[in-house]
Amino acid sequence: MTDLSLLDATAQAALVQSGEASAAEVVDAAIGRIEQLNDDVNAVIHPLFDRARAAVASGLPSGPFTGVPIVVKDLDGTLAGAPYHAGNLALKNANYVATTTSYIFEKLERAGFVIVAKTNTPEFGLMPTAEPQVYGPTHNPWNLAHSSGGSSGGSAAAVASGMVPVGHAGDGGGSIRIPASMCGLFGLKPTRGRVSLGPAEHESWAGLVMRHVVSRSVRDSAAVLDVLQGYMTGDWYTAPLPARRYADEVGTAPGKLRIGVRTTAPLGIATVDPECVRAVEDTARLLESLGHSVTDTAPAALDDAALLETFTTVMLSSLRTDLAEVAEIIGRPVTAADMEPGTWANFEAGAAIDAGSYVAALKKMQAWSRRVIAWWFDDGFDLLLTPTLCEPPPVLGDLTAPEAGAGRSLPFVIFTAPFNVTGQPAMSVPLATSSTGLPVGVQVVAAPYREDLLFRVAAQLEQATPWAGRRPTVHA
Repeated sequence: MTDLSLLDATAQAALVQSGEASAAEVVDAAIGRIEQLNDDVNAVIHPLFDRARAAVASGLPSGPFTGVPIVVKDLDGTLAGAPYHAGNLALKNANYVATTTSYIFEKLERAGFVIVAKTNTPEFGLMPTAEPQVYGPTHNPWNLAHSSGGSSGGSAAAVASGMVPVGHAGDGGGSIRIPASMCGLFGLKPTRGRVSLGPAEHESWAGLVMRHVVSRSVRDSAAVLDVLQGYMTGDWYTAPLPARRYADEVGTAPGKLRIGVRTTAPLGIATVDPECVRAVEDTARLLESLGHSVTDTAPAALDDAALLETFTTVMLSSLRTDLAEVAEIIGRPVTAADMEPGTWANFEAGAAIDAGSYVAALKKMQAWSRRVIAWWFDDGFDLLLTPTLCEPPPVLGDLTAPEAGAGRSLPFVIFTAPFNVTGQPAMSVPLATSSTGLPVGVQVVAAPYREDLLFRVAAQLEQATPWAGRRPTVHA
């Protein structure tokens, strides 16, 4: 049988559909790869092997991904009957098991995916690296001494190492794009409202959080978004349906586009590593060679301090709510002993934010978003090209050391977080490699609801600079 670790989800589904491989064979092979690699990578924290095999034995739905194994993150959705710990000690000590399945997981399973495991994540998704104290760090398959990113770092490491072809991810400040960049994967954050967060949630972090997957191929990302998108009963808001399937956009010529470029960090908050700048400049030249118009310009509002002020207020306030839910689960108030020191510090800081300040921050955030998005409409640009990160993947422990402080994470979120605030679709494309062999992604941002355009351009870049053949040091 073909080496399944080398195939994307679309190709694995085709094997099952053709009868060349059975769903049981494909799923068992993925389980074997997890067992082979996970001691080194620490991507999987909750194996669901018995559940996966039982799903196959009972008969899978007929869908576009029937029999294809997938991992889901231990955050950004719950799976009934499976542990849900969100990187948190109190939930782990309580042996908490979720009672509700999120719509996103229902849709994945309805499409024929088989969930084989849950993956590692930083505590409550607060850090751009998957290094929770309770489960230990996830290692980057390209170099085990380095971070795989966060907060979807476990899923990204599982996909990059060949355990599975695609992994569920969520993005509240870059948590799809950051690990995609660090692990050499494609990661698209959809428009706000494109993928329902229900039934237990209507929005997360005041609408900053969007959910999708990390993948090896553009076509997988597009086809999975076709499965996940759409209104679900009771959603407070939803993105308008596209004119046609996203899978049909892959390979469609995007036409000549106006593309702006920015390589300096918003607010001058960090120095961008020359290798990350070079990745963007090389991509800009590639896009010009493909017929696009590329200009050194970007929304001026990216340098408005309202970005960090409002994001921080929403994040701290949302953490207070998350920990109130933990307290309800464990049956007592949370204490500093229930979480990491940095989480506790954020929890205490959130107590100083009153309701009026929170609502004022939301209004300021919305006004700032209008100023940013106007660049696409009033100035007539189609896309914005930036680094995904200010630095290549850091060494494990760099961002989590007590002396590092919260500011050490800013170079890894300052290019991604603005578009969680605006709710625009944005993707990290794995087009470059550092001098030390680590992946370096570039970010491309479109106007609201224009995932179709991102998929067209991503496929164009994928064809011009193929990345499918690249393999990390640790791979099945």
